[in-house]
Amino acid sequence: MADKLLEVNHLTTSFKIDGKYYPAVDDVSISIKPNEVLALVGESGSGKSATAFSLMGLHKHARIEGEVLFKGENIINYNENKMNKIRGGEMAMVFQDPMTALNPLMKIKKQIIETLEIHGTKKKGEREAYAVELLDRVGIPRPERVAESFPHELSGGMRQRVVIAIAIANRPRLLIADEPTTALDVTIQAQILDLIRELQDDLNSGVLLITHDLGVVAEMADRVAVMYAGQIVEIAPAKELFKNPKHPYTRSLLNSLPTEDMLGDKLHVIQGVVPPLNKMDRDGCRFAPRIPWIDESEHEHQPELREISPGHHVRCTCYKNFFLESAEDALETTKEVEAAQFAASGEGGSGS
Repeated sequence: MADKLLEVNHLTTSFKIDGKYYPAVDDVSISIKPNEVLALVGESGSGKSATAFSLMGLHKHARIEGEVLFKGENIINYNENKMNKIRGGEMAMVFQDPMTALNPLMKIKKQIIETLEIHGTKKKGEREAYAVELLDRVGIPRPERVAESFPHELSGGMRQRVVIAIAIANRPRLLIADEPTTALDVTIQAQILDLIRELQDDLNSGVLLITHDLGVVAEMADRVAVMYAGQIVEIAPAKELFKNPKHPYTRSLLNSLPTEDMLGDKLHVIQGVVPPLNKMDRDGCRFAPRIPWIDESEHEHQPELREISPGHHVRCTCYKNFFLESAEDALETTKEVEAAQFAASGEGGSGS
């Protein structure tokens, strides 16, 4: 435990729908060491942001179970006062949308100073100068001028840098970055990622990087956890995962990426979508409905994460017999299976 900054054991976060709780984060276990980047990847709706908000204690109407050990202490049942001492201080978060993360009625300088005041960082007379210093540190030109600006007066990239400046103001040990480069152009994206890596090395912080961009993962991550329908389906060192992906979902994600060799070919498309919480079949492999060409017998009834090589864990035995069809073949197979299921249901009609 001494070498782990964060250890999450069997985290389950459930939300109430029509009077019943449904897990959006289902029995998740991950860990992060100092100066390590763990990437959490998956489609929208997989539970990535719900996991991050659970770690930060930001869910107000959810049932949260399990352990969140930060520096060896379980913080999952901390009250609001105790969490406020950690949140924004030793644990900080870069939110997905900087425009909604910032207060539109407050100048940038005041928003940085506010977090310094809450955690007692720097003396009162030093905070304004330190706020400008932080803006300069995250690569903002003319930081004195930006400090006096309101969020709407800044570009998207500038606002994201401000959010990062606020997050690192108290030198956090753990930085959670939730889609930090969403909607930014590739040049600004590269600058933001370089900045996070530089700050991580400087502060010796652990980083949980939440993203659906596998290019970002390849550039930044030391280890990767792949999440689908609230579960971790594969976790491995980044180089190992890209070289030797095992779970059908991981392989499908990687094969959805365009390459130079695919010029003129159709992109692989993962059929279907992540199911809603209250309509999800929680028995068996949750990805099975989206790969109908794999027989049901290839899946476990209650899949568990198993270590198949040092540091490489995979959920469900279906990975042993998975082969990825071409995008066209996968689509045709899916249509055939859906037609057979429709016919077997006894339903009819002209269709559309």
